[in-house]
Amino acid sequence: MKNNPIYHRKAGEGTMIFRFNVMKTIQAAAVLLKAESPHRLSRLRLLKLLYIADRSLLQQRARSITGDRPVAMDHGPVLTGTYELLKGEAYFSPQWEQYIQNEGRDAVLKSEPGVGELSRYEIAKLHEVAARFRDCNDWEVAEFTHTFPEWVKNQPKKGACKAIPIEDILSATGILELRDKLALDTEAEAAAARLFGAA
Repeated sequence: MKNNPIYHRKAGEGTMIFRFNVMKTIQAAAVLLKAESPHRLSRLRLLKLLYIADRSLLQQRARSITGDRPVAMDHGPVLTGTYELLKGEAYFSPQWEQYIQNEGRDAVLKSEPGVGELSRYEIAKLHEVAARFRDCNDWEVAEFTHTFPEWVKNQPKKGACKAIPIEDILSATGILELRDKLALDTEAEAAAARLFGAA
């Protein structure tokens, strides 16, 4: 198993145009978990904070922290690859579980994955989001994500899920005009990763 598995997702309805980086996602989750004592969060809260941070970075820097693909579910948008890792249903769940494990409804940080995949700005963004919602309970955080236009537009039937097209997120964050550039940048990064053996 590679230390830093990266998935490339092609552009299209319901997919991100970014590359899902599992190790970076683990490190981002760990930053959020370390912001709390004793390094645990409900899985619902962790998923929501990761989505909010990812979306905020996209809006401000036209970059994704995780590169993960979002879907709309009952309690708001969810990063689907991260959700599968948390449930233990992803191919790379064993790598996730080296660092983060489930205890009841909570995710608990068990070992330190470092922050080498994250930029200083991304770390600051994760800390900012954790601090912003510290005084909110889990359901208040979930309800906040119900205000996002991309979820409102794609709200699923109860108990179901629906893919959120990348165009809806880019439009909601005011950067739809950058879609083609983002796709080209991602293709270039994927080509470089293949050339150097990272993907």
